[in-house]
Amino acid sequence: MARPSADARLRRLLALVPWVVAADGPTVEQVCTRFGLAPEELVADLDLVFLCGVHPFTPDSLIDVVLAEGRVWIHYADYLERPLRLTPEEGLALVATGAAALAVPGADPTGPLATGLAKLAAMLGIDPAAAIDVELGAAPAGVVETLREAMAARRQVEIDYYAYGRDERTRRVVDPRGVFAAEGQWYLRAYCHLAESERRFRIDRIRGLEVLDRTVEDDHDDADGPNTTVFEPRPEDLRVVLDLEPRARWVTEQYPLEALEELGEGRCRITLAVSERAWLERLLLRLGPAATVVSGAEGVARSSARRILARYPPG
Repeated sequence: MARPSADARLRRLLALVPWVVAADGPTVEQVCTRFGLAPEELVADLDLVFLCGVHPFTPDSLIDVVLAEGRVWIHYADYLERPLRLTPEEGLALVATGAAALAVPGADPTGPLATGLAKLAAMLGIDPAAAIDVELGAAPAGVVETLREAMAARRQVEIDYYAYGRDERTRRVVDPRGVFAAEGQWYLRAYCHLAESERRFRIDRIRGLEVLDRTVEDDHDDADGPNTTVFEPRPEDLRVVLDLEPRARWVTEQYPLEALEELGEGRCRITLAVSERAWLERLLLRLGPAATVVSGAEGVARSSARRILARYPPG
C-alpha cells in the first residue's frame, strides 16, 4: 500500500492537533472517525507530533502528547504559548496557511484555529473570506458532508460518476472509507463494488449520489487501511516511455513517475504507468511535438487525433 505523502500528513496534522487540543482528551475512536484514520496511523502521526518544537528541543520546547486508556491529549510547548510578534507579511501568510488547514476534512470551522485566524485578520484589516482565496477544487454543495455522514453511519453510497480516464459515465455502489484533499482536489476513497477493488473518485466528478440503507462490508481482501494516494498503478497497467522537451517538463511535477532520466539541455525521459488509454490520448495531444514516444504508446496519439477529427467533419 502506498504511503501518504509528507505534504498530506502535514496538512492532516495541522487540522488534527488544534482539534485534539480543544477537545481536551477525545477518544482514539473519535479522532480516527473524524479524520478518517486507522488507529495505527493515528499513533504514527502522534509519534511525529512528539518531535515538533523549537530550538533547543528541550522538553519545555516540544509538544507533549499523552495517549492513555484509549484517549488522546495534546499540550502545546511552553514556547508556543507565548504571543508571537509578526510582520504584516508574516501575518498574511499565516492567515492564508491557516485557511488552507481549515479546509482539510475534520478541521473545526469554529474552533481555536478559526477564532485565532479571525482575530489576526481583524488586526491586519482584512476579511479572510474575501481577501484570501484558498481552494482545494470544486465540490458539489453538501457532497463532502453527505459522504462523511455516510461513513459515520457505515452506509453504502450509490454514485453517478464521470470517469475522466475512460471518458464514460457510470453508476456504481461504493463503501466510503475516507474523504481527503490532494493536489488541489477533493477525493473519495472507497471500495467500489463495480470494480471489485478500492478506488479513488474525484468528488467534483460525482454527478449525483444516494446514501443506501445497506451496511458497509468489511471483508474485502484489499481493505488494508487508509491512505490518501490519488493514483496507485497496477502491475498489469501499460508502461509508457516518453522523451520530453523542456516546455513539457510540467508533466514530471503533475503526474507520478516510475522513472526519470535527464537527457541534457532541459530534456528528460520519463516512464509512466497508464491505466486508461483515453487519459494517455489526452496527454499526448496536449503535449504535441513537445513529447516523443519511445515505447509503449506507438500510434496512440495518431489514432486519437483521427477519432477527434472525425467528430468535426469539414463543412
